[in-house]
Order: sequence, then C-alpha cells, then structure tokens
Amino acid sequence: MFENLTDKLQRAFKNLRGQGTLTEENIGEALKEIRMALLEADVNFNVVKELIEHIREKALGQEVLTALSPAEQVVKIVRDELIIVLGKDSAKLKFASQPPTVVLMAGLQGSGKTTTSGKLASWLKQGGHRPMLVSVDVYRPAAREQLRVVAQAIKAHIYEGKVEESNTATVERLVKEARREAINNACDVLIVDTAGRLHIDEQLMDEMQSLKKILNPQEILFVADAMTGQDAVRSADEFHKKLTLTGVILTKMDGDARGGAALSIRKVTGQPIKFIGMGEKYDALELFHPDRIVGRILGMGDILSLIEKAEAHLDKKKSEEFAQKALSADGFSLADFRDQLRQVKKLGSLQSIMGMMPKIGPFANMQKSADKVDEKQLNRVEAIINSMTPHERDHHEVINGSRRKRIARGSGTSVQEINQLLRQYAQMRKMFKSMGKPSFARRLAGMKMPGM
Repeated sequence: MFENLTDKLQRAFKNLRGQGTLTEENIGEALKEIRMALLEADVNFNVVKELIEHIREKALGQEVLTALSPAEQVVKIVRDELIIVLGKDSAKLKFASQPPTVVLMAGLQGSGKTTTSGKLASWLKQGGHRPMLVSVDVYRPAAREQLRVVAQAIKAHIYEGKVEESNTATVERLVKEARREAINNACDVLIVDTAGRLHIDEQLMDEMQSLKKILNPQEILFVADAMTGQDAVRSADEFHKKLTLTGVILTKMDGDARGGAALSIRKVTGQPIKFIGMGEKYDALELFHPDRIVGRILGMGDILSLIEKAEAHLDKKKSEEFAQKALSADGFSLADFRDQLRQVKKLGSLQSIMGMMPKIGPFANMQKSADKVDEKQLNRVEAIINSMTPHERDHHEVINGSRRKRIARGSGTSVQEINQLLRQYAQMRKMFKSMGKPSFARRLAGMKMPGM
C-alpha cells in the first residue's frame, strides 16, 4: 500500500535537503514533484490542486522554524495537510440507543462487500457485541451462501429466511424478519449485506432507498475496492447523493493499490473512511487512523498499529519464554523456532509488517529486503521442522545424512534446503547466546552512540 507514492514523495523531499532556506523557486520544484506523485497515485485532480495550493501557501507564508530544515518543514506541512484531507480523527461507529443498531452495507458487485460484512461482524464480536448478519441479495444465491459460510467461520449469528421470489418485496420482508430475529436473540447489531450490481442502476438505488426507509439505519457504509481508484470515488459519490452515506470501508488496501481512493474519497464525499481491509482473513479489518496512514504515506511508518497488531495476535507468554531460552546457555530448539515462525505469521505477510516500519534511517532498506523474501519459504521451513522427530527438534546435532534424506522426503524439500536451515539455525543460536553473555552486555553498555 502506497509504496510508489511514498518513494516519489521521498524523492521530492530529498531534493530539498541541503537547501539553506525555503524559496519560491525550490518549493516550486518540490511541489511539482509532489503534484505528479499524487496524480500518478490516482488522487482526484481537484483534491491534488487544492492540496498543493494549501502546501504552497503554508510553506512560503509561515515563519521559518529554526529547529527544522527546509525539507523537514515541507514534510511537516505535507503531513498536516494530508491529515486534514483524510480527516483529523478516527471515525467511530454510531450505535443505537435502543438495540439493535442497523448497519446497511452498500457497494458494487465485486467490491468485497459480503466478506467485509463478515469482517465487521468479527470486529464487533471482539469488542463485546453480538452481531447478526443477513443477506438480502435475493438475486444471487451464491452471495447468500457465501455469507452463510462466513458467518459459520466467525461463529456469528445469521438470519437466512426463505426466498421464494427474487424481488424487492422479498428483500423488504427479509430485513423486517431479520430485525425481529435480532431482538429475539439479544443481538445488538444487525449487519445487512445488500445486493450489488456491476454498475449503479435505478433498480438498485430504489431498493437501497426502500431499505433505508424501513430500517432507519444508524450506519450506511459504502464498501469500495481500493484497487479501482477513481472509479471507487465516483461510485461512492453517487451512492452518497442517493442515500447519504455515513462512512466508507476501503478493501484490498494490502494489495498494490496506488492510494488515490483513500486520499480522494473523504474529500469528494465528505464522509469519513471508518475501516480498511488489510487481507483476506476475517480479522484483517482495521480502524482507519488518518494520522497513521499519513505516516505510512510519508515513509514514517506506523509503529502504533504494529504494536496493536502484535498485542492482539501474539502470545506474550510464549514470546517471553522464547527470549529466555534464546539468551540462555542451552539456547532454543528447532521446535521453539517453529513456534516463533507461527507467531510471526499471525501478524500477516512480511511485506505488510515491513510496510509499518519507517523507511528512513536504519530501516530504509528493510522493505526492499522483505520484498525479496519468498513467503512460501516460511511454510517450507515449518514443513521441514514438522518432518523431524521430537528428539531431532530438541537435539539438532543428531541429524546426520540419512536423517536429512528422510526429512527431505517427508517435507517435500531437498537435502540442500535442510542443510541451509540447520546452518542458519546454528548461526542464530550462536548470535543469541553471545547476546546473553555478561561480556556482551558490558560491551553494549560501554558503546558510544555516533556523534556523542
């Protein structure tokens, strides 16, 4: 997400480094590059125009901050303006004073609306709510079946109802029954997955307006595919004019989306982005934090989101046990190493993890290294360790030539891959052991930081 935009903005800021002061000439060159970077990222033209004018006005009009270099001043101004574009604060869901809260999911076919409905239900469950799902896409049986499968996977309530005719009357009956069922089951949120179309048409909008009138929903969330760029922005704008949206969920933000939709949709519709989908798993839905997203765009990283993700997915006790073993004289076993790999995989892909790290200072080249990593290699490493006996995992030194052949056959890998894993494992154990020695701690304490 935002990789190309980040790289281009970094180049624009780099050209300002070394400049003594901000002048109309050097800021003009930087703004030209920033403008091109935003347009190439598929940001709406009018949004770019307004943003650039605001940056120019502040860069040339503000008092020079002695603590900041010209490049840093421009970065700060760009950051502040992007946060204004995206909305200063995270937008929270509105809940009804009298349950159930009704959330109407709107969007075109293929935007990920059904899966996102399930993700939202999962997110609500984690927050202590009791959501119920209902699909009113009576025109596509596969869509209703998909929601049933999703509900089953996340263990959420679902109202299926009977569909004898595929028309608006059936849709209206289903939502009335679903709301009654939600009340009877003490479900405090009803998520309505509506029918999608390949394009906006009169029948779709009439049906959505009818549902709005019947349900009086607290939230009408437009689900937009971030990969479609300005098409998503235009669709959101049309839905908003007809339905008055309360917010937007951007899906597929973990892909190679250029980021334009995220930077345009709030400004064009005036409605906040409330969530972003960051993967295919049902827990891959994140609250949209404008300041954190701007940090990612500018290469500053998003350490807060990474910490939150780690706290939510990692087993703290296991991590502490691994650290103690790793630094001890005995070291950690291959079984411990496998367990830590499984922990890391819970956080998502390496690319998504590295995307939250700053792209400046010592972290500058880490993203490039992560891009070269074959994610499937982690699965192969786990398969190799799984093919070992418990004794071999605890005592790697007993793994001789014949054992390596057996492990290779069992894991579907080669002896060369077994050798490579064992070599890397031995190097890691050696490194951690040296870190655990008092002499290492004394050397570390005596080290001086550069420039001190």
